[in-house]
Amino acid sequence: MSRKLVTIQTIDEINPIEGADRIDVASILGWELVVKKNEFQVGDKCCFFEIDSLLPDREEFEFMRDKKFRVKTIKARGQISQGLALPLSSFSIDLSSYDIGDDITEILGVKKWEPHYPNEKSVNLRSKRMSNFPYFISKTDEIIVQSMFKTLKNCNDLEFYSTEKLDGSSMTIFFLKEAAFDFPENYFGVCSRNYLLDKDETNGFWQIVIEKELEQKALEYSKSFCIQGELIGPGIQKNKYKLQNREFRVYSVFDMFNQKYLDWESIEELSNVLGLMTVPFLGRFNFDYSVKDLVDMSRGFSKLNEYVLREGIVCRHSSPDKFVSFKVIQPEFLLKHNE
Repeated sequence: MSRKLVTIQTIDEINPIEGADRIDVASILGWELVVKKNEFQVGDKCCFFEIDSLLPDREEFEFMRDKKFRVKTIKARGQISQGLALPLSSFSIDLSSYDIGDDITEILGVKKWEPHYPNEKSVNLRSKRMSNFPYFISKTDEIIVQSMFKTLKNCNDLEFYSTEKLDGSSMTIFFLKEAAFDFPENYFGVCSRNYLLDKDETNGFWQIVIEKELEQKALEYSKSFCIQGELIGPGIQKNKYKLQNREFRVYSVFDMFNQKYLDWESIEELSNVLGLMTVPFLGRFNFDYSVKDLVDMSRGFSKLNEYVLREGIVCRHSSPDKFVSFKVIQPEFLLKHNE
């Protein structure tokens, strides 16, 4: 499912910013963002653009040209602002008939901004041949907490665990002991975020698999499994953690046959069997928090490098009858890395 970058929403709250005469801070879906003073009233409908929105080069977005049409985390008069709200009347298209929550990303021609590091030493993360990501494995994109907080109101008192969200490249490995899903028995697969990769010793994902002898360990384990994690280190996302070598850090174990994610104990158990490290575990908590509380919880430094701001946290509840997962991004991380 593609991300809803632009939706119809309502202004939940408006508050003044100390020392600011022309701007206020508004709250939408738990996001806090700067708006023009008197442009909105509480309860007004608006077009809400999440961070990472890349706007088209059109007249109604001309005011964003100096920002290269990109919506990102900024700070104005000491207030962190995440997102953009515009009145429905800002557009030549009649948006008045749309309901709260409707996705208008494609209607407005908005795309997702993707980071690009032209000066980074390249790591080959594509094999010579690639196939589509396996249909029987769920991709690992986490929903950001502000986009699902209304749903989380039904999660009061559920126990969650939190882990550090690492900034790298998503990686999946799976092993099928028996023939299944049109794959033969003893099949070992390696995937990037979007593709199943043919074995290629020049490929960064396969290199870590070969280095850790994961294919041989899977045969010895002799059970089907699917683990997902983050490839981090030199040549990847500017190596923010200043690591000397690339690492694969596990954050999920996915049951391919029952289509569900397993609990943290299962993640640790399988990681130990394969000789892999997990993402840093931060603790457990019963859910009874506001978005602001969760953003505060995301703040801090990485467990991998105490001098580096962590990207944020991932919070999950996993039980036989319910699975809930979301990410919380530290605003200061986005400001530091111009995101």
